[in-house]
Amino acid sequence: MRNIVIVGGGAGGLELATKLGKKLGKRKKANIVLIDAKPTHVWKPLLHEVATGSLDSGMDELNYSAHGLKSGYDFCLGTMSGLDREAKRVMLAPIMDESGQQVLHERAIAYDTLILAIGSVTNDFGTLGAKEHCAFLDSFKAAKQFHQRLLNKCLKVSNAEQPMPLEVAIVGAGATGVELSAELLNTAEVLSHYGILKLQDTTPNIHLIEAGPRILPALPERVSTLIQRELEKLGITVHTSTMITEVTAEGYVTKSGDVIPARLKVWAAGVKAPDFMTTLGLETNRVNQLMVNAQLRTEDEHIYALGDCACVMQEDGKPVPPRAQAAHQQASHLVRVFRSQYLGRPEPDFEYHDKGSLISLSRFNAIGNLLANDGKRSFKIEGKLARIMYVSLYRLHQVALHGRFHTLLLMLIGRINKVVRP
Repeated sequence: MRNIVIVGGGAGGLELATKLGKKLGKRKKANIVLIDAKPTHVWKPLLHEVATGSLDSGMDELNYSAHGLKSGYDFCLGTMSGLDREAKRVMLAPIMDESGQQVLHERAIAYDTLILAIGSVTNDFGTLGAKEHCAFLDSFKAAKQFHQRLLNKCLKVSNAEQPMPLEVAIVGAGATGVELSAELLNTAEVLSHYGILKLQDTTPNIHLIEAGPRILPALPERVSTLIQRELEKLGITVHTSTMITEVTAEGYVTKSGDVIPARLKVWAAGVKAPDFMTTLGLETNRVNQLMVNAQLRTEDEHIYALGDCACVMQEDGKPVPPRAQAAHQQASHLVRVFRSQYLGRPEPDFEYHDKGSLISLSRFNAIGNLLANDGKRSFKIEGKLARIMYVSLYRLHQVALHGRFHTLLLMLIGRINKVVRP
């Protein structure tokens, strides 16, 4: 049987493994193997909620092994460390425990078809001091670490002998930065309500810093302007056209020489594929993404890529943006590609359909734009309707993984937990 190996259990990789497992794995037409460095999956657009503590990650984590047993794929825990294209083998690094003792030695996984869905990491653009002083919310582990740092800072501020503000500054006013800033404000109110955070001022000092002329550059200007007004009404300070040249323990140093003070610092200004991608002998672009054709195939006919680690060009000459909806569409497209191969039909070309963007400002509001079917007209929505549409994006991800009935049960559990859990 054909061995199809998928490296990376993010939104695209996990959905692809699920669909191929149900269509091919359960029918014994192919062996489907999913490889990931972690045993569980959390949808990446939710990481800002994990970081602020507003999401109980234990309720939303998916165990790869259990899900694979149900969906028809095998799960292998490991981190890709190399690729032998001639022998068609993926090399996995040894697994070590917390004390540095080896749990599993280096392994090799054979493939006939390999799909790389490794995702992306934060791009600090080489800014001095960014790695040392900033949190990068590009993984579940990093989000949990930031959450603990946030709690520690809240305790320190609350018990300080002299008045001490809670200062948080976020570089990058894309979707992650904007949503995190609003979620932090909500978290401060919740912690204050529980008595964990005692502020001398009524609200924490939250700064959102953007190098470009406006926040959320991927959205229409009228929508990003509206969202900035909402943020400022909430008391969040928005800095646009502000280039950061250095990060210190005290805060961010701007190109003009000013310092934006911050006890907690987050860098969310850009993404890139992991540097490891450039060592595979395949063509990459300046942000380490693998260059793929319209079938999402690299220059190696046996290797495909999707999601944030892949660069596929659109008809207008622009690359498909690294977004969850793009990974979702690419996973569905690869299923069609493999189906066409089995049936001996021409392989279809991938076409990205932008459905619009929605931004959640925590419990305060939700705003965004939806694109019409022709892709030329957009409609601004906000309030409860926008919030429902925003949540539905995650529900669609759950449907792809669990089916409609299981997702309905998860929604019911979520409603119950809002009543019985803090």
